[in-house]
Amino acid sequence: MVRPGIMRGGGRGGMGMGMRGRGAPYMNKKTFLPRHPFDLTLAEMAFPRVHPAPDDSALTNALLKRSQDLTPTAAEQTAISNLVAKVQGVLDNIVIAPGDFTKCQLEEVRQVGSYKKGTMMAGNNVADIVIILKSLPTKDCAEALGKKVEEDLEKSMKTEVVPKAEALSLTYSEKGFEISNSLAKVRCLIATLPQNMRKLETEKHLDFKIIQSHLAAIRHTRWFEENAHHSTIKVLIRILKDLARRFDGFKPLNPWICDLLAHSVIMNNPSRQALPVNVAFRRVFQLLASGLFVPGSAGITDPCEVGHFRVHTSMTLVQQDECCMTAQTLVRVLAHGGYKHILGFVENTTVAKEMSVWDGVVVSPLEPAYEKPSEKKDGEEDDMECVEGETINEEQTE
Repeated sequence: MVRPGIMRGGGRGGMGMGMRGRGAPYMNKKTFLPRHPFDLTLAEMAFPRVHPAPDDSALTNALLKRSQDLTPTAAEQTAISNLVAKVQGVLDNIVIAPGDFTKCQLEEVRQVGSYKKGTMMAGNNVADIVIILKSLPTKDCAEALGKKVEEDLEKSMKTEVVPKAEALSLTYSEKGFEISNSLAKVRCLIATLPQNMRKLETEKHLDFKIIQSHLAAIRHTRWFEENAHHSTIKVLIRILKDLARRFDGFKPLNPWICDLLAHSVIMNNPSRQALPVNVAFRRVFQLLASGLFVPGSAGITDPCEVGHFRVHTSMTLVQQDECCMTAQTLVRVLAHGGYKHILGFVENTTVAKEMSVWDGVVVSPLEPAYEKPSEKKDGEEDDMECVEGETINEEQTE
């Protein structure tokens, strides 16, 4: 429920508008009409500037500096690239010539996630590889395949002088297995052919949703390579991931949502040309503050899923409200020159939760607009704006 007198995102998509029709049954039927929040970039023809755009070079330089700080160092990139190349080579050999390995059959191996997209974060030297099996993914096949990969890696490295820091270790998880050393880690995620999905059994095979998320990661990476390869998009993605890590209200923004949000604010404009990073950064807060990710908003449609799935529906209503509320506070801080606090040059994440003063202007955080109802009354229907299909969450994949 929404607290009286408090609404976010323009009244949550215009709910309350009646539906035309004949007879009483149609008059009471809810109508879901998703609406895009106000976006000054798309409406610039209706709101022409009366003054030249101010000099924003300080923010641009700060964004580029922060992106550079968040980019893995040369040593980190070398370490992860070397480990990925070794694991990929071993897996490719098993695909082509499995030999006496019969525990499972490999169809293909795909690199996915932030490593493949070029959006890895400093200090998180992890790469993801999806292994698609021809056979059904039984619970013990990951262990057998992990041991096979470890053995083949040790054989291939026998002639090398391996430093202690690069000694390999093998661990298992519900998603597959991990090959790591003290410098980097490669997560090998098990999946199967799409036509095998309906044959999965809970007792014998890996979890359906986990395999589904691994297949989704392949679709996401393919879409990213085709549509979001612009360098400005990658800069903004790293900054959005950092914001999601530092501000509680942005924590529900998983890597896939960050990818789509960065692509949208940079490329979705009348000219269809990439916007400068400083303009795109301001636009992120403007859109989130105006209700991009609240019920009733058209939001951003997942381009890799069948049907009209809005990515923010993977967030709870409380999380949607907190995300909007946080952006409404930070967009005012940004408007008065507080970009250093937002970007993390001044470590002060309380700026989104506590009152602050900027050149004599007081910025006070807002109150929550959504209150979780205690219980649903008999005969009460679910809000059509909030009930949608579940969006694949890549938080653990990337």
